Amino acid sequence: MENKNNQNQINIELDEEVSQGVYSNLAVITHSNTEFIVDFVRVMPGVPKAKVKSRIILTPQHAKRLMMAMQDNINKFESMYGKIKDDSSAGGAVPLNFGAPTGQA
Repeated sequence: MENKNNQNQINIELDEEVSQGVYSNLAVITHSNTEFIVDFVRVMPGVPKAKVKSRIILTPQHAKRLMMAMQDNINKFESMYGKIKDDSSAGGAVPLNFGAPTGQA
């Protein structure tokens, strides 16, 4: 007879390429009545065009679980390292120059 705990476990594999991760400094979130779509984008200083590096499509239920898990992890992070600075109060715009001086030719 199989152990009931083993029936609820998933063996998750992480291959080497995926384990390297993809850097993103912007997320664009859209939704329909059946799914949430999160596009992870890498915006580079001085480059007016940016590419979506990864797209994740979630059910509404999974999106909510992800939001709660992220909030839990942010709370744990802040309890260890201090409050994360929130720049969204400065208008919420994405600083496309990353605060660097504007170059001139």
